[in-house]
This record gives sequence, structure tokens and C-alpha cells, in this order.
Amino acid sequence: MATASVAFKSREDHRKQIELEEARKAGLAPAEVDEDGKEINPHIPQYMSSAPWYLNAEKPSLKHQRKWKSDPNYTKSWYDRGAKVFQAEKYRKGACQNCGAMTHSAKSCVERPRKVGAKWTNIHIAPDEKIETIELDYDGKRDRWNGYDPSSYAHVVERYEARDAARRKHLKEQQLKKLEEKNGSQNAEDGVSDVDNDEDDLRVDEAKVDESKQMDFAKVEKRVRTTGGGSTGTVRNLRIREDTAKYLLNLDVNSAHYDPKTRSMREDPLPDADPNEKFYGGDNQHRDSGQALEFKHLNIHAWEAFDKGQDIHMQAAPSQAELLYKNHKVIKEKLKTRTKDTIMEKYGNAASEEEIPRELLLGQSEKQVEYDRAGRIIKGQETVLPRSKYEEDVFVNNHTTVWGSWWKDHQWGYKCCKQMIRNSYCTGAAGIKAAEAATDLMKANIDRKEATEEAPEPVKEKRLATWGTEVPEDLVLDEKLLAEALRKEDQRKKVEKDERKRKYNVRWNDEVTAEDMEAYRMKKVHADDPMKDFLPFP
Repeated sequence: MATASVAFKSREDHRKQIELEEARKAGLAPAEVDEDGKEINPHIPQYMSSAPWYLNAEKPSLKHQRKWKSDPNYTKSWYDRGAKVFQAEKYRKGACQNCGAMTHSAKSCVERPRKVGAKWTNIHIAPDEKIETIELDYDGKRDRWNGYDPSSYAHVVERYEARDAARRKHLKEQQLKKLEEKNGSQNAEDGVSDVDNDEDDLRVDEAKVDESKQMDFAKVEKRVRTTGGGSTGTVRNLRIREDTAKYLLNLDVNSAHYDPKTRSMREDPLPDADPNEKFYGGDNQHRDSGQALEFKHLNIHAWEAFDKGQDIHMQAAPSQAELLYKNHKVIKEKLKTRTKDTIMEKYGNAASEEEIPRELLLGQSEKQVEYDRAGRIIKGQETVLPRSKYEEDVFVNNHTTVWGSWWKDHQWGYKCCKQMIRNSYCTGAAGIKAAEAATDLMKANIDRKEATEEAPEPVKEKRLATWGTEVPEDLVLDEKLLAEALRKEDQRKKVEKDERKRKYNVRWNDEVTAEDMEAYRMKKVHADDPMKDFLPFP
């Protein structure tokens, strides 16, 4: 509800006001009227309908939402193009030295530079232009059609109308000419069949249909209140209405996506249909075929060449980019041909050789082979196992197994002699026994050495004093002095905890005794002490 300045209301008045607003929204009560007698929509929110306090609005109104401030300096007029003010007969001081006009200088003169300027010839003085200063508002400064004269487009409309009139006149003359020929042929020859007449009528009807389609194509329609909101201006009828809309070809929600704003459907809506029967295969069908695909490859080549350091730009120098792309294709084709020739020269070309005999192709031979019911060979040709291109079962240096047949302690070796050194000479079973004996001897030596070694003497732990030096052997602490030192340490802790109890004049004693250091060590809190949280003074 559009209200004036907010005043204090009692609870009963507030309840009545709310009931009145609900009745107005439901249509049971008449709408509120503003100062000009116009009805106010009851569904407008209060934060929009309430006027600010500084306007001192006495009656409900929506003027504060409208543009109530107007600047009289703004204008919607435009410059008077080509208007002249004064035509001088002789040159005036301060005028343009080229044309003689007073409204501009020689530097900004737009006339053709004269061989001898008007300042020296004093003839053909150009008239002064009309200089205007126009103050535009926010929208006027950004209006791209500001100052445009719609009547200047009339000659374009007249030209197209004349063309359409000439087309209609030509089609009418053609129809009249066909009718005259038809009447003449009927009088001359009676054997003309009705089929020819039907074909002529059909052609005339097709001409009329084509003309109507062309007229409908040139028709401009106004679209208002679209799904996106607002007016979209004018749009032409670009689709024949007999064709099925692309978004109706497949009603499955998981099919190709249709964008209603751009009217585009990139994917194929019917990918499983027969390509000979469908007339629409998605917008990408045109992007991935014909010259569009060639242009895309040209763009990609220009980008890649620019990334690799070539001074090439598709928009700045298109001819250069196209020439480089052609040279790139020629060089690439030559490189492919050279690679193909090299491979064929090395390995041969089975396709160009002589035809293989028919006996080898069909696998016919005179050898007898017997099979059982399961398809296994019982008698005859044995199955040839496929062999690797690498050498297999090649034994070197008197070995009977290959390298890698033995694995122990994360090392490969030979199984025949259990050696871990590759290309070593095989020693056989004797080498295995010698290796085992050497291992046993080494273990025995290690055990004997461990038994004969003396145990290291335990290191005596030095007892350090609390102040960082070794404790003297003859150090004796006095129990009374130690108790007194502990009491002083507790007092010092209390003073440190509460500094308000510290006296103004403090006397310090720099003499530290062994009992004082022992008391400090005993009261000190260690970080690894499990009972530190239970101490009275942290």
C-alpha cells in the first residue's frame, strides 16, 4: 500500500490496516487512489510504495518511484548538418588559411588542400559552418541512432518495392502468355491431351506458391513479450511452416539440447535414424563439412604456428595465413610420401608383389592329419608354438640355464650354479658346495669375533650441580638453610604471580648460595613432569 510518512498506530489500527490490505489484494475492497486519481496496485511491496521521510508526503502516491527530477538543460535535438551561417566575400583575419571560413583552423579543415590558400588568393571564400553546443542526458549520449533521419532510408524501400512490382508484372505476363499459347494450340490441334493441361496448371500454381513464399519471406513481424522478457524488435519468417520444427523431431528430454534464444540445436536429434530419410542432422552437420571444416583447420594451423613463434595472424593477414597453410599441407604430404617410400624400401610391399599361389591361400596340402571329436590333433602335423623375435634358450659360458632362472635376496642369477654375476663361468655343483662352505666359514668367524670382544665399560653418569658445574665431593647442604631457601622461593613465586604486591623499593641480593640453587631447582617446573598441572605455582 502506498502510504505517506509513517506515524504511530495503535495495535487495533494496525490490525485494521492489515485487514484492509488483505481485502484490497483479494479484490473485496476498492484499490487505493493517489493524488492524481489513479489506482495503486495493492500487490506492490511496502518498501516500494512507501515514500521516503524527507519528501514529507501527506497522501499516498508513487511519484517517488518515477523520474520527478527533470533537467531543463537537456535536449533531444541534434546538430543541423551542413548548415551555413555567413558567406564572406574577402578573407578575414584569423580565418582558415585554406578555405577562408572563420569556424575552424587550417589544421582541422576538411576541404581539399588548395595549391594557393584563400588567404593569399582572396577568392572562393568558404561559408562559415553553424556551430552548436548540445547538452545530452545519460540516454542521449549512449543512443547510437541519435540524429538519424529515417527518411534517408526511403530510397532503399522504394528500390525494393519497385523490384517486387516488376517481378509480379513479369509473372503475370508469363501466365497470360501461357494462356494465349494454350488457347491457340487448342484451336489448331484437337489432340492435345488433358495431361499437358494439368501440368501447365500445376506449373502456374507452383509459380504462384513461389511468389507467395517470397512475399511471406519479406514480411516483417513484430514480436512483443517474448519468453526472455521485453520486445525483441523485428524478426523475419525464415522457416517454411510445412517443415517440422527441430525441437519437435525428438521429444525425449535426454535428446539433443535446443537453445530457444538462438534457435540452435548443435547435436543430431535423431542419431539412429536413416541418414537418407532425415532432412536435419543438427547444426554441427554444417560446421563439420564443406568449407567450414577447411576454415576451421586453417584457424587451428594459424594458432599453432603463432604459438611456435611464427608471425602469423588469421584476421590481420588472412592471405598470408592461407598461403602458409597450403605450403604446410604440401610439405606434410611430401614427408608422408618419403616416410612411406623408406618403409617400403626396407620391408617391401606385400600388396604390389606377385599373387600368392592358390594352394597356399587355401592351405591345401598332401599331409594327412587326424583329429578327435574335440578338435585335437591325434596324428599328423604337430602344432607349431609361436616363438619370440628375441633369442631363447641360448646358454653361454658352460651354463645349462639362462640368466634370470635363479632368485635370491632380491638378486637374479643362474640356477645351475647359483651365481649372481652375469656372464660368469659356470662352476656347476662344485661351485655351489664351495659357495656354501665360504658362507659357513664367514658365519663362524663372525660368531667367534663377537664372543672374544670385551663388553664396553659402563659410563659413569656425572652428577651436575644445579648451576651447571660438577658437584664437589665435599658439598654438604644445611637443612635449615635449605628450608629457608625453599620458603623464600615460594614467596618469590607469589610475587611474580601477582605483581600488585611488589613493593616500590626492592633490594636485591646478588649472593647465591648452594641452598638457594637447590631450592630453585626443586621448585622449577619441568615440561615433561606429569604432575606439573597439580602444582600450586605453575
